[in-house]
Amino acid sequence: MRTEDVLAAIATGLWRWDNASGTVTLDSEAARLLGLPAEPVVLPEVAVRSRFHPVDWNEINGIVNLAVAEGTLAEARLRIMDKDGRVLRTVRSRSRPLENRSVDGRVDYELIGTIQEIAEPQPGTTAVHTPITGDWRRSREAFLLDAGRALAEARSTAEVLRVAASLSMPGFSPDGLAVFGVAGDRLSIIGHHGHGPGDEDPFTDMRLDTDYPAAEVVRTGRAIYLPSPEDYKRRFPATWPLAQRFGRISWAFLPLIVAGRTMGAWMAAFKHPVSFSPDERSVLTTVARMLAQALQRAGVAESERELTSGLQRSMMPMLGPDIPGMQIAARYVPTGGGLEVGGDWYDMIPLPSGRFALVIGDVQGHDVRAAGLMGQLRIAVRAYASEGHRPDAVLSRASRFLAGLCSSKGADSYEESDFHSPRFATCLYVECDPETGLLEVARAGHPDPVIRMTDGTVLMRQTAGGLPLGIVPDTDYPTTQFTLEPGETMMLCTDGLIETGGHDLDTGWARLRAILESETHDPGTHGSDDLEKLADLLVQAVHGPSSHHTTGPLADRREDDIAVVLLCRDGAGCGAPAAQLTRPTRRTVLTVAQAEPERIAGARRQIRELLHDWADEEQVDSAVLIVSEMVTNVLMHTDGDALLVAEAVGELGTRRLRIEVADASDELPHKRHPGEMASSGRGVLLMEMLADTWGVDPRGEGKSIWFEMYEPAKDG
Repeated sequence: MRTEDVLAAIATGLWRWDNASGTVTLDSEAARLLGLPAEPVVLPEVAVRSRFHPVDWNEINGIVNLAVAEGTLAEARLRIMDKDGRVLRTVRSRSRPLENRSVDGRVDYELIGTIQEIAEPQPGTTAVHTPITGDWRRSREAFLLDAGRALAEARSTAEVLRVAASLSMPGFSPDGLAVFGVAGDRLSIIGHHGHGPGDEDPFTDMRLDTDYPAAEVVRTGRAIYLPSPEDYKRRFPATWPLAQRFGRISWAFLPLIVAGRTMGAWMAAFKHPVSFSPDERSVLTTVARMLAQALQRAGVAESERELTSGLQRSMMPMLGPDIPGMQIAARYVPTGGGLEVGGDWYDMIPLPSGRFALVIGDVQGHDVRAAGLMGQLRIAVRAYASEGHRPDAVLSRASRFLAGLCSSKGADSYEESDFHSPRFATCLYVECDPETGLLEVARAGHPDPVIRMTDGTVLMRQTAGGLPLGIVPDTDYPTTQFTLEPGETMMLCTDGLIETGGHDLDTGWARLRAILESETHDPGTHGSDDLEKLADLLVQAVHGPSSHHTTGPLADRREDDIAVVLLCRDGAGCGAPAAQLTRPTRRTVLTVAQAEPERIAGARRQIRELLHDWADEEQVDSAVLIVSEMVTNVLMHTDGDALLVAEAVGELGTRRLRIEVADASDELPHKRHPGEMASSGRGVLLMEMLADTWGVDPRGEGKSIWFEMYEPAKDG
């Protein structure tokens, strides 16, 4: 006897479902079981799919994916429908998913298996199963895994309710859902699905002692199952008229319990009879537990967001009134760690002298304590500045204040001692004169300010500085003065803007300079609009739009808080691209004191910043070498400080570089012929070999040594 005859004798058919071609091959018995003529046939997928009950069909994908993951057979219980939508029979399918990979790398599945008729449920029930129930249990496991993952990923109450509304439970999908919350002695609906607008009104403000299933569930903490309208009418006659108008047949009301506390109730209503077998009750109970936990997590997260957003609004200042002759823009973006306010801050402070101060800082850490210290330190700096203290005095007092604030003396426990452990903060304080553009800068371990010149060229302005605030209570903070020319823009930022995305200070600064120098000017905008657009571009260069509500992969990459402040002095070029403006003289001034030989490295870096777009890299190296030699000679052979003045004049490709180093000594340099092992005496030789021209200018007190280089035009 043939195998096909044996299978037909036991009402078992063979089928082959090819997902890649979209065809299904049936033998004669399989075709008969699907309500088709009893003969072998190859049909398109859509023709076979129409024979299955829609609810059962929706479960197949989850069953197949679970079987692929476990390396087992895919088992499913399917109801076969006729053209009029009536159930003909129930079949059990067992198949092996085989993975087929196409030429283009796409993965499809081919199902090869059997279809066998099984006992149908008794009229009016959904619970009668044959002894072989592994298919239904497998479908239930796949559903619970998907439901648990979806509910765990929901971040708000609205998202939790949307996930709950989309749940399709295996074999008995609800037609209507409602989630009830408790407030005092009142029950109200906080979300529903499958109902029309206004349908929830009678249930919105219901007393807990009302004769209603959800109210009883909340009072007792026990689930209520109503398989038929008769059961509902018998148990809850007072509220039956409210439920009757929805045309449902079965209801399940389950408590939402978290940590032993009933926080509400969940209703699942069905338009078809459900007997609520032990398996079905188990699924509903599990979903209710997951739903309760998801709602609690969402509620806590929403409370935290509300708290932190309020904290952020109270701590982050407004930029204040307009300043004549100046434009200001600022951005603050917290870290993606969950807390929407961190240790970074900025401030603009009106001063008694008629000037104003810009402050930007970063408290160590990204936690609640960093946010608290930031708020206290910002208030302290504002108070010291408002008293009229100079920039160096403001930072000295702030350092003493933070050191005292973080003292751990008097802590009674390890946790309290850890909370009061020392922390430091970096800070940059700039006092600005809006009439002259004069800036006085004091810096406490913070990144230097950046200047964008009117031709679009961007330089990091080297300034004197001291230790971060709070490390040594009595610390001196030297000040640096320079002028913000009309049309120039100054950028102050925290290290989060520079280093986010795996960058260090050098590579991060190169990324920002490309943004600052890019020709992004919109002819339809000007002035403050350009400055606001530039602030957005700087933040977007790191991780997308500036709003801390950003979602998506870039938002998850936030590693540090970001604060950035832009100050522009009114004039041609405030935010405009280089192509629209003439190029002014680039000029930088730096003093290297006898007590600060380490600033020679800063002088070399300053020259490289000034010449970052110079056509000849070898000339840049030569200029840096000569400057290092000249400044070192002043510190070694005189008793005074070295004053470095460097300027580049002209258009790109035809510029002239002139660098002067002045000191207070009257002794003129002279040419020497050092031997191979000599450690000095090569300064003049280097200038003769590398500079286009050089010289020495005597002054009333001291001298100035200078050299010039001429930029060659770029090839092509």
